Amino acid sequence: MTETTQMQSPGSPGSPGDGAASRSPEFRLAQNALRGLRQDLFHEAFAYRPLPRTAGTGPLARLLPGPLRRHAGYLPHAVVAAAALLAFWAGAVESFHGEGVLALLTGLACAVPVLVTLIRPVGAFWLSMAATPVVSVLGSSWGDWPWLPGAFICHLSVLFFVAIRTRPRTAAWMWALTALYGFVAETGFGGGHYYTNSAPMLFVSALALLCVSVWHIRRAAEQEVTAQQTVTAHERSRRTLLEERTTIARELHDVVAHHMSVVAIQAEAAPYRVENPPPELERAFATIRENAVAALTELRRVLGVVRAEDYEAPDAPQPTLADLDALLANVRDAGLDVEKVVTGAVRELPQGVELSAYRIVQEALSNSLRHAPGAGARVEIGYVLGGLGLRVVNGPPPNPALVKPSPGAGHGITGMRERVAMLNGEMTAGPTDGGGYEVAVFLPVTATELAGDDA
Repeated sequence: MTETTQMQSPGSPGSPGDGAASRSPEFRLAQNALRGLRQDLFHEAFAYRPLPRTAGTGPLARLLPGPLRRHAGYLPHAVVAAAALLAFWAGAVESFHGEGVLALLTGLACAVPVLVTLIRPVGAFWLSMAATPVVSVLGSSWGDWPWLPGAFICHLSVLFFVAIRTRPRTAAWMWALTALYGFVAETGFGGGHYYTNSAPMLFVSALALLCVSVWHIRRAAEQEVTAQQTVTAHERSRRTLLEERTTIARELHDVVAHHMSVVAIQAEAAPYRVENPPPELERAFATIRENAVAALTELRRVLGVVRAEDYEAPDAPQPTLADLDALLANVRDAGLDVEKVVTGAVRELPQGVELSAYRIVQEALSNSLRHAPGAGARVEIGYVLGGLGLRVVNGPPPNPALVKPSPGAGHGITGMRERVAMLNGEMTAGPTDGGGYEVAVFLPVTATELAGDDA
């Protein structure tokens, strides 16, 4: 029996000498850094990215006079243009005391990179780096080195504007390349100059880029907080809606369970009320009772899913419109002057309609107490042929400057609409012309429902 050993070359993927396996953490860190440099400053460096117009609602925009406030969205563009004009002036003055064509060219070399930040921010940085030695050649030889005044203002402005439009990592790379250029210029070409200004450039630019980076971080944090608040508000609204639906489901369970229990009991007792009932009638009543009990069991099983674990069935019957006077008395004791007006022939309605109408009036009066303290309210109940009409309206608070309304959760109207929608009704809610608020609801009631309720 022979054994065959397969030799692997050092360059094979599975060999112990594989370069990927032997790379140190420092090497990978440097590789990632170079990849970030290439991505930030070399990849599509001259891509067209125009500076958009802002909303024009910032604190600086509010300080502008009326005619200029309409153009406040171009305020960042104006700041860039002012910086370019300053760089042009400084470069032109430095070039042989501002005389001749060289002065114009030097000024343009200092101003163009600043203006390019409006359309190609990363490319403007490279233009500024290229313009710095050009300005040094065109300018006076006895000036500062390696940044003459015009180039100093130009490069500092470009660093600031590009950092605002990019991210902190890009700002760090620009500062590092600026420091590298200053070091090379001073050590290799600064022997004949009595003053070098790389240190002031690096110090001032570091402070500016640090402020911009802090602004970026703060804005990102504010956006994240705003997003979280939006999600939280959406979840809170959704949870409140689900809780309201759960409450309605519980109350409907109690209402339907009562009627189904009555149907089952009456179906069981009906054969005993007739002397010698036919077998067909007994079987029919037995079937009715079985279906009623089965429906009641299924209803309780399904509605049990939406019940909270700590929910307990109410000991007292659910309120109806007959209990509305007690509710109005409690509201009057709380300080709300409310009157009730009933029109039409008062009659007993299905229990679900009665309960929803009571809850809607209750919530509307609670909103009046909360948002218009001291105002009067009016509750109108109209019994019409096709259903029940409700209207709850309150006036404005008598002394809005002296009385502070109590803030609410903001979901009362949502709960009303849910109740009305479950009964296929209609509802409108909104402010009145007099400064108050009005809630109008119509709950349809068919003749079949009335006949079934009377039975």
